[in-house]
Amino acid sequence: MRIGITYDLKEAWLSSGYSLEETAEFDSLETVQAIENALRSMGHQPVRIGGLDDLMTALCRGRSWDMVFNIAEGMHGFGRESAIPAILDARQIPYTFSDPLVLAVSLHKATAKRVVRDCGLKTPRFIVVETPLDLENAGLNYPVFAKPIAEGTGKGVDGQSFIKTPEELEATCRVLLAKHRQPVLVEEFLPGREFTVGIVGTGRNARVVGVMEVLVDSAYEGGNYGYENKAKYEDRVSYVLASGDEAEASAQLALDSWLALGCRDGGRVDVRMDSSDRPAFIEVNPLPGLHPVDSDLPILCGLIGVSYDSLIEQIVNSALDRVLDDPEVALLLEELSAFESENVA
Repeated sequence: MRIGITYDLKEAWLSSGYSLEETAEFDSLETVQAIENALRSMGHQPVRIGGLDDLMTALCRGRSWDMVFNIAEGMHGFGRESAIPAILDARQIPYTFSDPLVLAVSLHKATAKRVVRDCGLKTPRFIVVETPLDLENAGLNYPVFAKPIAEGTGKGVDGQSFIKTPEELEATCRVLLAKHRQPVLVEEFLPGREFTVGIVGTGRNARVVGVMEVLVDSAYEGGNYGYENKAKYEDRVSYVLASGDEAEASAQLALDSWLALGCRDGGRVDVRMDSSDRPAFIEVNPLPGLHPVDSDLPILCGLIGVSYDSLIEQIVNSALDRVLDDPEVALLLEELSAFESENVA
């Protein structure tokens, strides 16, 4: 198959004047090359496309692909991850990972939590702060945890994110509102272990590939898994494959959350244990980082002995299964055909 690759190249955005932190979620040439190599090892013909502008230019010139491997994050707005999938949907070009609706809902962490909560799954109580006035009568129990509502790679999470008093909360929210120009998600803090759960597949074929505990040195940024600690993870963070009752409960909650949100093909769900050792949904990443060395999902796969190429193959195969050989669609079409035959007769 001829598979295009869409991505936001960090170097290109940096050369346009954006900062290292603004481009933290974007991809390196090493990531694009690794995906390209994996696709080629599967027998496919990879074609580099680039970001949103590159995709639109290529489409306007009449180019197309059998499928697109999409890892483009986009730069602006709550729909930034959805832009390329929406265009590909309009052109009826299949692509990997989730659809525009799921990506937008998941990027807005409060909306994702509302969906998960409404499906009966546990997530910490929270409020959304759009202005400091929203902090009046917040109604949350301290300590709380504050972060931008729609950022990834730990942006906006640092030593000030763990908050014990209303005064600290107001100060942190004012900084986040001013710096990130978006609402702040404030959650009741859960004191237990933190896991990230890797998932591959879609719908009834979705499966947990592993549960990884994230252990951050408390000497740095309050021990929070934020931007600085992620960037310097080799010195500050330990990743340990988790097992036992807490890991199993976290895996089930992550899979239930994945299905509730309608995520596809591959990604991660972050889970944290409460004071009674019960897991709670924190957030989902349905467009995971895929740097072969530094990104969480490849790190997790490495701990369980799954190679990078195998991870990419599982993601592509999930997309192919649902696009080209969806048994549920086939069954519905078969039932529709039978119904029409009976009514004609």
